[in-house]
Amino acid sequence: MPTREKFKTFEAVFDQFTLRNLFTLGTFFDYEQLIPVSVGKEANVFAVPKKTGKGFVIVKIYRLETCDFNRMYDYIKSDPRYLNLKNKRRDVVFAWCQREYRNLFAAREAHMNAPTPIHFLKNILVMEFIGDDIPASKLKDCLPKNMKHFFDETINGIKNFYRAGFVHGDLSQFNILNHNEMPVFIDFSQATNIKNFNAEAWLRRDVKNVCGFFSKSGLDISEERVLKKIKN
Repeated sequence: MPTREKFKTFEAVFDQFTLRNLFTLGTFFDYEQLIPVSVGKEANVFAVPKKTGKGFVIVKIYRLETCDFNRMYDYIKSDPRYLNLKNKRRDVVFAWCQREYRNLFAAREAHMNAPTPIHFLKNILVMEFIGDDIPASKLKDCLPKNMKHFFDETINGIKNFYRAGFVHGDLSQFNILNHNEMPVFIDFSQATNIKNFNAEAWLRRDVKNVCGFFSKSGLDISEERVLKKIKN
């Protein structure tokens, strides 16, 4: 168990429910050494030393009280895997976490470069650490040396995922990491099957975001040509 002082530090960030889940997952990592990486719209992300062996894992903790439940439900309500969740705020968060876990597996199977999922419990997701001694930077903070190559690899990743029957749904320079000059895709909780009636619109938005970012570097990019490449 953590020291009294450490527990108070955790308690200032997480509720008792989340703390109990962290303790339960302690077989995977040293929960007393959470190192903040980022704070997103719905979750806090930490790097944590592995319990055994060298290195870290990433622990993503979805906040139970301050999430944008309406946004989360809008994404998840059309997914047949998660029905009858309207007005069930905590269940929506749990489903959101499980959904990211499952979508990460789908991305890996599609040969889309993404972290390997390790485990999840309620509102906590454990996954592979991407980086060397420090976490890999987001694309927005670490531009690749060869923008054209990085862009092409990004589109290939989107295409592989689409061929496997999925779209990311919320892709931008904020959830693509630059690791050793190659893209690594993150934040898959909103990813959905292409049979979803919103999938086409979300794919177009992903392409628009990615093309818009890379076009600022001087690349001559046509969104329609990119969409055609992804679908063919």
